[in-house]
Amino acid sequence: MAVIEFARNVCGLEGANSEEMAENPPYPVIHLLPDQKHVTEKGATMRLGSWDCNVVNNTLAHKLYGSTRITERHRHRYEVNNYFREKLAQSGMVISGVSPDYRLVEMIEIPEHPFFVATQAHPEFKSRPNRPHPLFKGIVAAAVERQARVSVK
Repeated sequence: MAVIEFARNVCGLEGANSEEMAENPPYPVIHLLPDQKHVTEKGATMRLGSWDCNVVNNTLAHKLYGSTRITERHRHRYEVNNYFREKLAQSGMVISGVSPDYRLVEMIEIPEHPFFVATQAHPEFKSRPNRPHPLFKGIVAAAVERQARVSVK
């Protein structure tokens, strides 16, 4: 949804959408994984389970994870459409995580925002009360920091 919103309101791609929610959108910024196009028996055929991700240096994701290679859990059939990657990047979106073959966008960021990182993965699958996921820990820390700045004023 973050990519759709960004494509519509920052890139100016009116009608940008996901093929999962709209049939033949003018700008299908989210589309069915190519491997899924001919799948008729849905069952356990989606991108499911644990997958590696390359995290780009000097990004918020890199700062939060402290690593350039992570593993995250997935459960989906749709991904960022690579056709729009350059347009998104030219408009200010940072692709901060990709599959090891660079074929799939795993994470995005908007650096000008106080805390904006979005992932295709499901961080809730790896988070525990005594071991919060790095993304959850990061957003809570950013909220606490912002609240402290606002309280001082």
